[in-house]
Amino acid sequence: MRVRELGRRITGDYQGRRLLVVGILNGAFIFMADLIRQIDLPVELDFLRVSSYGGGKSSSGTLKFTKDIELPVEGKDVLLVEDIVDTGLTIFRLTEILLERKADSVRTCVLIDKRERREHSVHLDYTGFVVEQGFLVGYGLDCDEQLRQLPGVYRLAEGE
Repeated sequence: MRVRELGRRITGDYQGRRLLVVGILNGAFIFMADLIRQIDLPVELDFLRVSSYGGGKSSSGTLKFTKDIELPVEGKDVLLVEDIVDTGLTIFRLTEILLERKADSVRTCVLIDKRERREHSVHLDYTGFVVEQGFLVGYGLDCDEQLRQLPGVYRLAEGE
């Protein structure tokens, strides 16, 4: 239901514009697949892969790029799709990079805005849910590359 609402808002906001939807792998791929089916516009799709976690549950504070966008962004409106925003580092830095590459605009669509450990001030244009704390898994979110396949979002108990 919430994904459908986000898709309708995005459709309304991007009428008559060139939209490039960029998913941040691996976590956003399930959410993005559901989201683009709810956007009633022609869209281009691409993916990039960055990590700020490596293994485990805490951010390293730096981004490691392992796959870049292949389509040109210059002159396009870019919608970054992310599973979860935690510290804000990934969205903050990717927005800067895409604007440096001359995207007309960069907006963000996130499934979960988790504010517990926010270190970078970021504006999130489209947010599915706000969660204050906890380590979440499922629906694309992982713990050390496990549990992405769960059909919903679950909070890991302390010590797991």
